[in-house]
Amino acid sequence: VLQKLNYLNAERIVQLKGNVAREVSTCEELIATELIFENILTPLTPAEAAALISCLVFQDKSDVKPTIASNNLVLAHRNLINIAKNLANLQIQCNLLIENPTDYVKQNINDGLMAAVYAWARKMSLAEITEMTDVPEGSIVRTIVRLDETCRDFKSAARIIGDPGLSKKMEDARALIKRDIVFASSLYVI
Repeated sequence: VLQKLNYLNAERIVQLKGNVAREVSTCEELIATELIFENILTPLTPAEAAALISCLVFQDKSDVKPTIASNNLVLAHRNLINIAKNLANLQIQCNLLIENPTDYVKQNINDGLMAAVYAWARKMSLAEITEMTDVPEGSIVRTIVRLDETCRDFKSAARIIGDPGLSKKMEDARALIKRDIVFASSLYVI
């Protein structure tokens, strides 16, 4: 799989994609790397990019289907799903332990907080966001903290591939989400 995706060459020497994948530690590395190399994040604003990346880090269940007001984000989400399906199909072709693409997508992409993260990045309060979803506050906070770590990973990956635009976008996304009670040093201080 790694050779077919050009993460390794024929001699099994790590290539640029492999070095980028190594930078990602907070979500599924193959999906994140393909997301970067397919330039899915390029047309997105920092808030939209943060919302899309949240699909890779949110792990809880939500019965509320996200309503996304951004056409760019809807298209990027569709592309993210296609990346995951293609990766699943490739792994199936290589006889890895994946039964079907749908399960792989469900295990690795969860859009349950995408709309809430988009709203958070656009300065909506935590109280307002909790009204948008059935996800408990603690899970929202945990996801946004993990999202910050993932944006930092993406920024490191951008440095490796020499993409200052993506690096700046991830820095801006981190600045948008890293605020208020979510990043208070202790909730008991407030």
